[in-house]
Amino acid sequence: MAEDSKEEAPVVRHAVVTREEWMQKRIALLREEKELTKERDRVSKLRRELPWVKIEKSYTFHRCSGPPVTLSDLFGDKSQLIVVHFMFAEDWDEGCKSCSYLADMYDRCPPHLGERDVAFVACSTASPEKLERYKRKLGWSFDWVSSGKTDFNHDFNVTFSQDEVKEDGLKNYNFGTAHCPATEAPGMSVFYKDDQGQIYHTYSTFARGLDIFLTAYHFLDCVPKGRDEGSLDYTMAWIKRRTEYSDYVTDNWWSYLMPYGDTL
Repeated sequence: MAEDSKEEAPVVRHAVVTREEWMQKRIALLREEKELTKERDRVSKLRRELPWVKIEKSYTFHRCSGPPVTLSDLFGDKSQLIVVHFMFAEDWDEGCKSCSYLADMYDRCPPHLGERDVAFVACSTASPEKLERYKRKLGWSFDWVSSGKTDFNHDFNVTFSQDEVKEDGLKNYNFGTAHCPATEAPGMSVFYKDDQGQIYHTYSTFARGLDIFLTAYHFLDCVPKGRDEGSLDYTMAWIKRRTEYSDYVTDNWWSYLMPYGDTL
């Protein structure tokens, strides 16, 4: 009879120290983290101090129901407005999976933002009917409008013509630092409305600038393997829509709150 073999312990390819030694290293890292927090506060202040640009053009947006709305209407009773540019073109069957990943992070933020005088909407060029179907499929609750019948997305540098896409070397994205190889790109724009109703564009960010809003990534930054994307063809290649993961559990709370089902 063969002798029972003991299972070998996995090899830990990382420094292992005493609790006292770990504490010394952790305190040193804490100093770095505090410096990073201070630097982020400094940059955030610079962001708020940017000069503004007056909005002179009229834009009209559409929801699945109700009349068209203006940019001013999107503010509601707030003086500040965040618009997330969600990649979803009219000829697409579904919204961008990376934008969907981001949407999972901000879906429950609008009520909190409202307490700080901030309105929040997502905006795409697809029809409002397509947006509503996809929104129900993913169980989201944020306001989502279609700008497909205006120049809004193009004016704020997140939608491009086929000619712009095909023009090699044209740096038309992220403030002229990159070429967008597709007709749709991600971004976020911020607006302010004064007491007279005049609207100003105060801030926009694109590409990796949206990283700070991806809270799942920041949780991953704290675990030993980090984002673990080094072997992938491109960053975010692993991302799926939340409902497509094998570990996904049906959002029963949404079924309870929205019992009408997929009627569109």
